[in-house]
Amino acid sequence: MGYIELDVLNNADPSLVMGIDLGTTNSLAATWRDGRPVVIRPEGASGSIPSVIRFPPDGKPVVGRKAREQAVADPSHTIFSIKRFMGRGLDDVRDDLADFPFPVSESADGLLQVDIHGRLITPQELSSMILMRVHDIACRTQGGAQIPRAVITVPAYFDDAQRQATRDAARLAGIEVMRIINEPTAASLAYGLDRTAEGGKIVVYDLGGGTLDVSILSLEKGVFRVLATAGDTRLGGDDLDRALVTLITNGLAEQLSTEDMADPGLQQAARLAAERCKIDLSAHPEAEISFIVPHRGIHFRRQVTREEFEELVSALIDKTLDSCRLALSDSGLEAREIDEVVLVGGSTRIPAVRARVEAFFGREPHTELNPDEVVALGAAVQAHILAGGSRDMLLLDVIPLSLGIETMGGSVSKVILRNSTIPCQATEGFTTYADNQTGVDFNVVQGERELAADCRSLGNFRLTGIPPMPAGMARVAVRFFVDADGLLRVTAREESTGHSADIEVHPKHGLCDADVDRMLEESLEFAREDYEAGMAANLGTELGTMLRACERNLEAARAELDPESLADLEEAMAAARSVADSGSLAALQAARDSLEVASMPLAAALMDDVARAALSGKKLDEV
Repeated sequence: MGYIELDVLNNADPSLVMGIDLGTTNSLAATWRDGRPVVIRPEGASGSIPSVIRFPPDGKPVVGRKAREQAVADPSHTIFSIKRFMGRGLDDVRDDLADFPFPVSESADGLLQVDIHGRLITPQELSSMILMRVHDIACRTQGGAQIPRAVITVPAYFDDAQRQATRDAARLAGIEVMRIINEPTAASLAYGLDRTAEGGKIVVYDLGGGTLDVSILSLEKGVFRVLATAGDTRLGGDDLDRALVTLITNGLAEQLSTEDMADPGLQQAARLAAERCKIDLSAHPEAEISFIVPHRGIHFRRQVTREEFEELVSALIDKTLDSCRLALSDSGLEAREIDEVVLVGGSTRIPAVRARVEAFFGREPHTELNPDEVVALGAAVQAHILAGGSRDMLLLDVIPLSLGIETMGGSVSKVILRNSTIPCQATEGFTTYADNQTGVDFNVVQGERELAADCRSLGNFRLTGIPPMPAGMARVAVRFFVDADGLLRVTAREESTGHSADIEVHPKHGLCDADVDRMLEESLEFAREDYEAGMAANLGTELGTMLRACERNLEAARAELDPESLADLEEAMAAARSVADSGSLAALQAARDSLEVASMPLAAALMDDVARAALSGKKLDEV
């Protein structure tokens, strides 16, 4: 593929910057001109570029409208909605694959790849082609001037893997990423809400082609602080289209077999027809689904009313409002406390969506700006600020899920909590579990549960060079740092030697919406069980440490213990061994308490030995 030559960009005017909305359905760019953000568009044309790529048998890939026009004729080599695959693994998208007519597989490294004419191409490479097309049009529209730098937007619910995949796509396209910002925050900038004198609480409801984001922001004196974010990375306009595709499938059920219905050309034709019908129903009370598949002899036509469509998608709209409730709950606010509501994304043109959101928050939402362009406009505002433009504001976004370290016993020590403002950092102290331990393995996890097995592992690394010493004596400081783009770096350092190790977390793939929803719901549903499981894991670790200390010192002090104390200690030690792996919180607690009491005479005897050794040979006035 023909990547942009970096030496060309290096010679470009560094003051030229743009904002890019890399969308599931469409992508576009905007820049700052004459004191305001404007969408970059060729004269007399839309600035929106369909996020579709076609690979003809011969020649270069085609991106945009011409590619989308060939989707029915060449479905297996026309790629769309690639944003849904960014930063994910095969298990994350398996349920969606039936809706895509092109083959998707996973490499040995866990990276998704699309098979195109025998060539395996990753989502990052495909997204880079879209970015190159956006960049090329922007440069030609600006008189051929190269625009080397950009702010790129992502859904607020994109995790570390998905953000990193977006950055990688930009790098492949030869674009220097100034900042990755959340789409809801960009929308607020586009409306100029940072300039309102009163400030207040703002909800941004972003229903795009493939994702839903609901973010609650607090604005005070030009500072945007994201209080909470919720959403679904697999709920958007594509899913509303599928509701209409179901009508088509049912209408053709008697005419075609299951095998015929799986024809890629038919699937593409049905999807595009459903999308056109959905758009028409936003402006008219009735519309027609109509398409032709000549090689199957199909000419499908069906009238659909707006009421029928709204009934089909009602459950999906309900699901978006569930995210609104979760975001409000996380922010500690009620709907009546919201001052402004902003609608973003083409799917918010649907009258039922607007009506339900207005009813939920009890106020008319902002719809003055084109919902397809508002995110790119906001990205251009941020790009202008980062390039040295004047606008007195600050963005403070948040991370969507907690980050932590797996500890001995399988529990999780959360280092940075969910909805913490980024950029942020936190340091937690850890120690060794066994005597003479010279290395520590770290498993970095993401999620809300108390056990590592119930969270998602982001990466592993090992700290070596710890000097041999008794268990619990080493002091290891683990620092988490999340940068302004939401990317994570973890560093571990042993304090006495200065030995350190770190990891810039680049997981193979990210969290799917089911993972996020499950993590959040289960953290509430299983809160008590998780608390007890975490306590049991920690108690098991503590009990093991106490047992080893008793075993190590008992023989030396055995002769100094009276028979009753010795019998009590040995009985408590036996009881501790018997329950060490039971996982029962009550049994572990009882065993720990019993061992603590029974070991007190041993501790006293050891202290007497230390005192005698310290006083040996000294006179009274020397003590």
